[in-house]
Amino acid sequence: MKNRKMLFTGEQKNNEINISPLIDIVFILLIFFIVTTVFVEETGVEVQRPRASSSVDLEKNSILIAITDDGRIVYGGEEIGVNGVRGMVRRLIKREQMPVIIQSDKRAPVELYARVHDEASLAGAKNINLATSQN
Repeated sequence: MKNRKMLFTGEQKNNEINISPLIDIVFILLIFFIVTTVFVEETGVEVQRPRASSSVDLEKNSILIAITDDGRIVYGGEEIGVNGVRGMVRRLIKREQMPVIIQSDKRAPVELYARVHDEASLAGAKNINLATSQN
């Protein structure tokens, strides 16, 4: 009788499923997808871009600066002003060279765009573009 009980309890232990390797695999996959995801930073404001027939898509890894119709310069949802463009671009391209995309509202003054472009150029940016919408 004792042998039957021991045999019965031994079978139950063998029928259990060990899910700890499954949990490890799920965590490894989660970490893999988090690390390989490309994060796109938005400017934080909506601008009406001018139209151009020669507009093309640029790479996702870029610095997006917005100029609003009321003359504010915004990066990452925060107003940085013309004086903040050079320091911010210099800090971001120190790690790796990436293009600067200026999203200027079509009602923004051209002089302001020229000043932002000059500040980005003085910071060391090699590729500076004006964002437009497809015509």
